[in-house]
Amino acid sequence: MTTVAASLAYVELPVADSEASAVFFSAAFGWELIRFGPSYAGTMGQGTDLGLQGDAAEAPAAPLPGIRVTDLEAALTAVMAAGGTITQPIFTFPGGRRFQFREPGGNELAVFVEEG
Repeated sequence: MTTVAASLAYVELPVADSEASAVFFSAAFGWELIRFGPSYAGTMGQGTDLGLQGDAAEAPAAPLPGIRVTDLEAALTAVMAAGGTITQPIFTFPGGRRFQFREPGGNELAVFVEEG
């Protein structure tokens, strides 16, 4: 089995209002949140980062862990070989590319590579 160098990099939360949630996390924990558009904000470079997805059409049903890799195609192959089910094929986002999958226990995760 092929293994890929990977680290847990972020958790994306579905939120009703990304601005309100960003203000909350900033006030409660002192985190700086960057706005990536009208419905998304996230921390960057603060350990495992937090993403706030306020667009209901884009929001995950549950918290979505993100795994950073250096070779996205190799990670996709490894996930499929290990029995993962691809829920979103590779797509681009501001700052990189990613895909999403469901592991055998039913949890959905994202795997991404930074580009830019």
